[in-house]
Amino acid sequence: MARVELILVLVFLAFTIFAFVDCIRTRDENVRALPKILWAVLIVLLSPFGGILWFALGKERSAGRPVQAQHGGMVAPDDDPAFLRRLGEDKAREERIRELEARLAELDDDQDKPKS
Repeated sequence: MARVELILVLVFLAFTIFAFVDCIRTRDENVRALPKILWAVLIVLLSPFGGILWFALGKERSAGRPVQAQHGGMVAPDDDPAFLRRLGEDKAREERIRELEARLAELDDDQDKPKS
């Protein structure tokens, strides 16, 4: 029975630390209901219920955006509109180059033929 209690204490402690660090790292504009410092105090004092309250009420949900994108981190290429736009531009540029090369080849063929 003591092992179960020890495991529960460790789980609660780990969850409290995780919630506290998440609270501290969250931007001020993404914190709801209370100031961020008050959330940090509640997380520590009301362990583990403070962490549950933090995730349920205090932290703004990411509206479909990847978590890293909120913090200015890397975004997967298929989620990055600028990357997708560059792909389209590169494809269009390559198509124009092929068309120009084909025209040049036709003009070059016309000039190589002897005039009758």
